[in-house]
Amino acid sequence: MGATTKIEWTDSTWSPVTGCDKVSPGCDHCYAEGIAHRFAGTPQFPNGFGVTLRPERLGEPLRWRKPRRVFVNSMSDLFHKDVPDEFIARVFATMARAPQHTFQILTKRPGRMRSLLGDRVDGAQRLLEAATDEDTATAIYDAPWPLPNVWLGVSAENQHWANLRIPTLLGTSAAVRFVSAEPLLGPVDLTRIPFQAGTATHLDALNGRYGHPGRWEAAAEKLDWVIVGGESGRGARPMHPEWARSLRDQCTAAGVPFLFKQWGEYITTEQMTEATYMTWDIEHGSAQYHPSVQWRVESTAERMAIHRLWKHPTTEDERQVRADITSTAADFESAHAHGDEFGARLHLDRLRQLVLRAMTYLDDRMESAAQ
Repeated sequence: MGATTKIEWTDSTWSPVTGCDKVSPGCDHCYAEGIAHRFAGTPQFPNGFGVTLRPERLGEPLRWRKPRRVFVNSMSDLFHKDVPDEFIARVFATMARAPQHTFQILTKRPGRMRSLLGDRVDGAQRLLEAATDEDTATAIYDAPWPLPNVWLGVSAENQHWANLRIPTLLGTSAAVRFVSAEPLLGPVDLTRIPFQAGTATHLDALNGRYGHPGRWEAAAEKLDWVIVGGESGRGARPMHPEWARSLRDQCTAAGVPFLFKQWGEYITTEQMTEATYMTWDIEHGSAQYHPSVQWRVESTAERMAIHRLWKHPTTEDERQVRADITSTAADFESAHAHGDEFGARLHLDRLRQLVLRAMTYLDDRMESAAQ
């Protein structure tokens, strides 16, 4: 698992646990499940998508010299019920020993996360109690708490799950707290989350306050970052543009960093390139045009071009895709030479996407030349 990754908001992935099971609608089309089933029985996924501890991977971040952002358990959930407390303590001990890296943990099980990590009063006491060896206990005991290099996040695909998960996240000791609304399956208001504390009825998770909308009573912990994205892949569900724009506007008003990751499998007509819109117009007719109506785009190359707004690529864009093709081809050859079938297939899939992107650039150049 990876020294590098194409996930926009991180630099590397580290999976000391693989496998999971579904707990909410955001899990329905889990990419990790598909990969695990595809490579079930291989050294990477000996138990398919069953929860599997990988203690041999615990030391990986300690061997990475260059500081980086590390997505922890991209193929699982660290706080799954089948991951023992003792093993979670060992994961945190590794993160404590690698202060040069920033570790990003994303969970759909914030209740267990809070029970283990506690709040600022509890500190690391519960993790210390879970530690079964002296090295793990020492690493946790000697580190500042909360670990300054560990970010904690929850998934919130709609308002219901935002209401359930975000207050628990904010009640957990963390240096940085973030939310991933991907896939975004419904509108979400992060400034009015139902919350009971004394006479308070709502929590404003972006501005860090609770009370009543329009009459806030006290300060509270707040979110530091919000990620939003549409769903991609087979069976993808459309994300309405207004859902994403609303979250963007909420974050802008509160001064909270916002990352729009992708439209996903569906886009609006206003984001289509000219060639795609012409095809759409022939099939549907201009009478159906509305800038917020979404339509599925089948071409991977077209989705990528739209996502990056590369209708007219610059020379720098073209240079970058050529460099990416060269480096990805080298990664594929290296993985193939070392017998890493899993890695080779991932690099090959990436290479195909890059070639399609390059073809899109070429089509645009030819179109411009014809004009």
